[in-house]
Amino acid sequence: MTLVQLRYLIAIADSGLNITLAAERVHATQPGLSKQLRQLEDELGFQLFVRKGKSLDAITHAGEQVIERARAILTEAANIRAIAADLRNEAHGELRIATTHTQARFALPPAIAALSNLYPQVSVHLQPTRDADVLAQLEAGHVDMAVISSAGAPPASGIALPAYHWHRVIVTPQGHPLAAREQPPTLHELADLPLVSYESSLKAESSLRRAFDAVGLTPQIVMTAGDADLIKTYVRAGLGIGVLAEMAMQDSDTDLCLLPADHLFPRCTTWIVLRRESVLREYMLEFIGQFAPHLDRHEVARTLAGDAAQSDWPGVPHWRERKAIGVNVA
Repeated sequence: MTLVQLRYLIAIADSGLNITLAAERVHATQPGLSKQLRQLEDELGFQLFVRKGKSLDAITHAGEQVIERARAILTEAANIRAIAADLRNEAHGELRIATTHTQARFALPPAIAALSNLYPQVSVHLQPTRDADVLAQLEAGHVDMAVISSAGAPPASGIALPAYHWHRVIVTPQGHPLAAREQPPTLHELADLPLVSYESSLKAESSLRRAFDAVGLTPQIVMTAGDADLIKTYVRAGLGIGVLAEMAMQDSDTDLCLLPADHLFPRCTTWIVLRRESVLREYMLEFIGQFAPHLDRHEVARTLAGDAAQSDWPGVPHWRERKAIGVNVA
């Protein structure tokens, strides 16, 4: 049994049992990958997959258990390599981050730019995706960390470090009747208007949907998008009223009117999520410090190593506070 075989095994599982796609992901040939799989199964003495002809049809019960342990082994192997690289004072490597389009576009650029200046030999690979897929990328081991938001409790998987708090805002074209009023809109007024918001707002568990449900209302969501810039584009086109994260509003958005919504929707928190017991390279800790300066790097390292309970992390700033003092805000 080799680490290469375990890596190929996980690639097959994560590629929907598509051998061709798995081979592409690990930069191997299809015959070579299939041969390594057969050798692994011969050594173990049982099949990891159910076959249907020449194709893989399902993962066996034994295969599920092996894949789970294989992920843990490869994670520990990566941790050992990280420790060795830091002991050699290597300042090169890569940082893979799964996140949403809003975080990638509006929140992360200054921290990544600062990291690049300090570690020019470190390459950063962003994987913007839907909210629902961000943590899956982390759990599958495809990325080193995830940056994602939630209202209320932190994400259930991994170690969640709070980067900052934020609220939603309401966005209208200039001249819209809502913008001309002195009083901010109510949920009842918004329920009568077409809304443009994020894809996640369609889900029953969305805090936006729950806010309307709590007062017996159903929002008219006429369009959704994963990209805040697209939401603003269609607000400008007159499709509806935008409901989006406040960090997505820029000084250049002068043709739009921003209305507060703190009184309507709960506060959200953006989290940095790490796999439990993962070993972070020095440049990864530096990135966390750039993105969330209130997080003590030694406490972060101790928490990941299991030497300390997950902290309450006091002093988490609001996005507006970060913007006011110029902390990693574009």
